[in-house]
Amino acid sequence: MLSLINDLQEKKNSLAEFENIAVRVLEYLPNVLSEELKEKNGYNIHFSQSAGTTKFIRPINQRLFIYSPEDLKNKLINFRKLTEKMKASHEDWTDWEKELIDSVLYTIQQSIGAGFDLLANPNSARKHVGNRFEELIKAFFTEIGIANKKTVLQIPYKTDEGEKTYKCENDLILSPYAKVRSTSKHLDEHEIVVSVKTTSKDRMGKMFIDKILLERFVNHDQKVIGIFLNDVQRKENDNISFTLVSGLFMVYSNFLTELEGIYYLDPPPNASKEPYNKYLKPFSELVTRDIWNLLSS
Repeated sequence: MLSLINDLQEKKNSLAEFENIAVRVLEYLPNVLSEELKEKNGYNIHFSQSAGTTKFIRPINQRLFIYSPEDLKNKLINFRKLTEKMKASHEDWTDWEKELIDSVLYTIQQSIGAGFDLLANPNSARKHVGNRFEELIKAFFTEIGIANKKTVLQIPYKTDEGEKTYKCENDLILSPYAKVRSTSKHLDEHEIVVSVKTTSKDRMGKMFIDKILLERFVNHDQKVIGIFLNDVQRKENDNISFTLVSGLFMVYSNFLTELEGIYYLDPPPNASKEPYNKYLKPFSELVTRDIWNLLSS
């Protein structure tokens, strides 16, 4: 068996692989985390002390995170039933079912992040954590039967030195068809361009600019959504801060263009307030309702 850090660094291709690594991390954490922890605004701030070194892990949402590996295994059984339900039914979802979807996926991703926080160099860990999140979201859509793939749209432009190409990378394309029809030169107007990032910090504006750029290049309206893990970070050693710049988000929406939706596994506090709740929603709202409406329009 791979060491835990090597397993964390390995690309994941299926939900089963993600479930296995999450359980491994949850079994590891009690052995290394100090009993003392701090709580701020519904988030736990854990740390590990070893050989005179203190390592903090990312803030953990108390409501969403499943600490017990046995509890996670049990909830995964119901989670699998929900992924099957999504293939057959797009209505009548309970709040409990929606929260289970968000909680299981949040736990998987945050356990991976916590493992990297404890076992890897922060700079190398950041890219790995982002890659695992993209892979997790891709694996989930594959699991519920939605065709998807990563694409790079190549946009030619003229310069004094001749024609060059701008590569517009799309994290994911979701399709209503059996196979994704978008290519490096064309986007199908019925498909959805998805930006998948762990946080909107320093990245929110790019989605709006990309939507404008894409639509001008392909000459038709293009559906664009964002999927984020959260917008919270540790502040010093005993506090947290929320990183969503909600005012800037509304300026982009009002004066640049409107996205078809922004979805979080762990939404920031402003997401539940007017007018932000019209645009910012839990991920479970996307996969139980909105995605089917978007793919059929």
